[in-house]
Amino acid sequence: MTASTAPTAQPSASAAALPLEIDRLTLNIDTPHGTVHAVNDVSLTVEPGEILAIVGESGSGKTLTARAVLGLFPPHTRRSGVVMLSGTDVLGASDTELRELRGNRAAMIFQEPSTALNPVFTVGWQLEEGLRAHGMTDRAERRARAVEMLRAVGIPEPEQRMHHYPHQFSGGQKQRIIIAMALALRPRVIIADEPTTALDVTVQAEILDLLRECRDQFGASIVLITHNMGVVADLADRVAVMYRGDLVEEAPVAELFARPREEYTKQLLAAVPRLGAGGRLTEAAADADPTTRTETATPAESAAAAEAGTPAVTLSGVDVVYTSGFGTHPVRAVRGVDLEIARGEVLGLVGESGSGKSTIGRAIGGLETVGAGSLQVFGAELTRLKRRELRQLRRRIGFVFQDPAASFNSFMTVEQCITEPMRIHRVGGGKREQRARAIELLDAVELPASYADRHPFELSGGQRQRVGLARALALNPELVIADEPTSALDVSVQAKVLEIFSGLQRELGFASLFISHDLAVVELLAHRVGVLRQGELVEIGPTERVLHAPQHAYTQRLIAAVPVPDPAVQRQRRAASADAAHPILLSEEPA
Repeated sequence: MTASTAPTAQPSASAAALPLEIDRLTLNIDTPHGTVHAVNDVSLTVEPGEILAIVGESGSGKTLTARAVLGLFPPHTRRSGVVMLSGTDVLGASDTELRELRGNRAAMIFQEPSTALNPVFTVGWQLEEGLRAHGMTDRAERRARAVEMLRAVGIPEPEQRMHHYPHQFSGGQKQRIIIAMALALRPRVIIADEPTTALDVTVQAEILDLLRECRDQFGASIVLITHNMGVVADLADRVAVMYRGDLVEEAPVAELFARPREEYTKQLLAAVPRLGAGGRLTEAAADADPTTRTETATPAESAAAAEAGTPAVTLSGVDVVYTSGFGTHPVRAVRGVDLEIARGEVLGLVGESGSGKSTIGRAIGGLETVGAGSLQVFGAELTRLKRRELRQLRRRIGFVFQDPAASFNSFMTVEQCITEPMRIHRVGGGKREQRARAIELLDAVELPASYADRHPFELSGGQRQRVGLARALALNPELVIADEPTSALDVSVQAKVLEIFSGLQRELGFASLFISHDLAVVELLAHRVGVLRQGELVEIGPTERVLHAPQHAYTQRLIAAVPVPDPAVQRQRRAASADAAHPILLSEEPA
């Protein structure tokens, strides 16, 4: 990291009284491809107890602006301006001062939990590590605080689960653990970078209540980085909109939603998917018969379509059980699930974190062992396939994984990541043909061809997610397993990616298992929806019926928890439930 340049501005006289003041922050990153002007002359303040939401497209600079509060910059960053955190200039702080600031005065909830957690230590040890670093020497006190925070963020049986490793938790549970780590020292400023990205709507509502309670009970100020405008409407007091490193608009949340001034803000709000707003993509998808392949199918796809009219996927009484290395404490993640995915059909799968959605997707791809029941993919019984046969089958399946940062090799370029399936299966011609295919796919997911020579760590979270979608389509698959494929995307890019996904699905006719916690997105894409709860399929049926006339009480609660991108509606909903017992309580600071 290069040394920071001399500040070009002085903090205001009120800076010491403010939890956070950013004055004319500019960040320029020198890369082999030239200088990236990541943040351009941005000024923001956060009042005590205020929740400021920063929104904008992937790559707009919102995360870099937030990370500057803790002095966290990419390599080769030239910076100028002033970032005052409780009276201390972060840009001019020493390493010792930064260590004291991080955790005590400000803490960060990172966007990607799989990369923020260390896989070789238990989550309890990692929670206690921060407490030890900041002077909590009593082991019993550290353990009690760790258990308390795990319970506060909704981890069941925290006394036992604190001894488990990150890989033993679902994506949403790992996100909750990251939140617990950030809240453990009760900091004055909380930087929440996409804190609800991997969470289902019911747990998301609990996390939003938790963040709101941190503000109300302890006076913490929150800087919320998110692309979910429903979360913004529910939680934020004020909103700052960024675009390509510039601050384009700033206003109180009610004013911004009701009367946006800038054209970009209007486009951003118009792109927000709303449950019940209509099935534009669904109706377009219905133009194609979901039980047949299309005329554009390749010879291999045409041959597959002729396989006795079998569904793409059939699950009959499927169980998936996780056990430890010693066979103790088995966890029955999937319980007797029956479902089918027809050829050319998009089946949406929704439910809480840990309900078994991702497990079912991984089992269909042969990445998890089926403990009981029958699982057939393209008519082949998965449990009976030999390794070579399974390898051939996987050539017909594309995967979009939930966490793009963890699914890429950071030493590979974006082109190499996209063309990796082609190299593994030895298809697609030579290097020139494979590069042409990579550039074609980058264009399909709205990324410039120049990104082919970059590495994944040089991209934003949303850009990495789009590269993951491009990789999944590299082999023209007949079945796409999409595990939260739009979870890291801002609403404007999400709308485009969903349109691309729907268009490609109609054109190529592939079947898809679309796993998501965003019910509005599922409504746009899926022909049918299945609802999972604690490993059991509690409801399944046509999208319109399940999402607008649900039969099961759990589905009704799930839909009721969806945040609405309207501050007035969200205030009414909170007021209506104000007399209900609060699900999450934080204890006071110990004496």
